[in-house]
Amino acid sequence: MMSDLIVFSGSANRPLAQGICQWLKIPLGEALVGRFKNGETRIKIEQNVRNMDVFVIQPTSNPSDHHIMELLIMIDALRRASAARITAVIPYYGYAKQEKKTAGREPISAKLVANLITTAGADRVVALDLHAPAIQGFFDIPVDNLTAIPILADELMETEGQDHIVVVSPDAGGVARAYDFRNRVGAGFALIAKHRPEPDTNEVLEMVGDVEGKTAVIVDDMISTGGTLAEAAYMLIERGARQVMAYAVHPVFAGDAMERIHHSMLDRVVVTNTIEVPPEFRDGKVQVLDISALIAQAIRRIHEGSSVSALFEAMRYRQEQLI
Repeated sequence: MMSDLIVFSGSANRPLAQGICQWLKIPLGEALVGRFKNGETRIKIEQNVRNMDVFVIQPTSNPSDHHIMELLIMIDALRRASAARITAVIPYYGYAKQEKKTAGREPISAKLVANLITTAGADRVVALDLHAPAIQGFFDIPVDNLTAIPILADELMETEGQDHIVVVSPDAGGVARAYDFRNRVGAGFALIAKHRPEPDTNEVLEMVGDVEGKTAVIVDDMISTGGTLAEAAYMLIERGARQVMAYAVHPVFAGDAMERIHHSMLDRVVVTNTIEVPPEFRDGKVQVLDISALIAQAIRRIHEGSSVSALFEAMRYRQEQLI
């Protein structure tokens, strides 16, 4: 029974929310999402949600602060309108890199955001490939951390096959993610060690693994400034890789990231639509995969009270099998 299920969207990625609703075969919930003349966020739920199971789709991407406020205010509005359950679906979790203190007198902003979402009235959170799995523990409510790695791996297998492929982790923190990808495509593995002297800057130090004469596939959770990718691609070509590709879940593309990518030695960059990618960024080098079916299936399973983790029990699955 889907009659008591409603999906709303903030302004961060409305096309993704519409895609999710198409898979679920329900209309997108009616809500006014805008700003007052003084710049403050304006939210008004324009349909009855009493005793409904409500899901709010809102990646907290740039501008993160504004999108977080939209999410918090929408949750509060739904709670005051007597929704039975409110699930915040956050395909991209902003402030995820600030999940620990790296120096004295620094905040743990990812924890603060978790507190705000819980306090606003969310009963559950659905995220996608959190930058740090520990963020799940920041919440005192259930958190489902989905992964788009199987979808990315399937795309590589369909376009490149598995011959002469080496999966590369751009840092030690991403080894588990890259190794999962590697297991799904049956490829070799390499690791790039790096040092981060300050936020959003990277200094590549060394690489472990053999890429000579092979296609190197860098796997990461997000592409932010593009600095890591550009430096890693250069090192891999120097080590003899015949071509370099990058597969990442979240297309943050901060600052002049697109310019860096286009001037780099990367042959292809594959991301998902957790964050809306402008049409001008989608060209021969950058490809965007749709993950609306994955999120729709997770929503359906949560609504019906079935297992979400069962989505990932199979080593490989195709998007058309999700719904």
